[in-house]
Amino acid sequence: MAQSELFAAEAPSAAHLTEWAPAHWAVASDWQPLLAEFFNSQTGQALGRHLQQRLAAGATIYPPRPLRALELTALAEVRVVILGQDPYHGPGQAEGLAFSVAPGVRLPPSLRNIYLELAGDPGLAPRQPPADGSLVRWAQQGVLLLNTCLTVEDGQPASHAGLGWEVLTERLIRAVLQRAAPVVFLLWGAHAQRAAAAAGLAATDSRHLVLTANHPSPLSARRGPQPFLGCGHFSQAHAFLQRQGLPLINW
Repeated sequence: MAQSELFAAEAPSAAHLTEWAPAHWAVASDWQPLLAEFFNSQTGQALGRHLQQRLAAGATIYPPRPLRALELTALAEVRVVILGQDPYHGPGQAEGLAFSVAPGVRLPPSLRNIYLELAGDPGLAPRQPPADGSLVRWAQQGVLLLNTCLTVEDGQPASHAGLGWEVLTERLIRAVLQRAAPVVFLLWGAHAQRAAAAAGLAATDSRHLVLTANHPSPLSARRGPQPFLGCGHFSQAHAFLQRQGLPLINW
């Protein structure tokens, strides 16, 4: 998620974060050294103290598994990166993956537009609309669905911005860039584009495919100069992976 969105959950409230215990959060093994270094750093420890204090004060923090994107998508398997801003901030919504919502939750506006663009991309074969808003199936195919801030308090968008998560996520993006394999970066909106640039990704990078457009929010999806709707990013990603001889994403 990259812009604040309010919408009704149609499923029972999902669990929230109950304790600050990053050492116990499941992640793919090749992310672990980077995570250990961050959580042992001054920035990581300060972040942990803040979240512990907020939990002790009774704050409700989402999602219950902040590192789920790193659990489902190993560093070695990353083929596509989609950057969001921070998790959805309502009960039952966030599931630890950018733009994704838990099964049974009504689609947020941005995700509806993502699905609309996917369905209307002329470069892809016609497909049935997804059954729900969970993008776990993308994550399991090598799509890193990474928010730049990994936690948020109930009803308070961007409430954990600037606490240190962005330091970690910048390092995660750098780790992807340092791999030998080419990667597709889908950068929707100014926030995603700034975050990728801060991590060292150049828009003219010849090794990777860097695609930019407006954020899929209804406020910007149809606006110029780079409307999201009609951008064709999904088919361009498909063609790039095919040229590189990499496994394709079943969107």
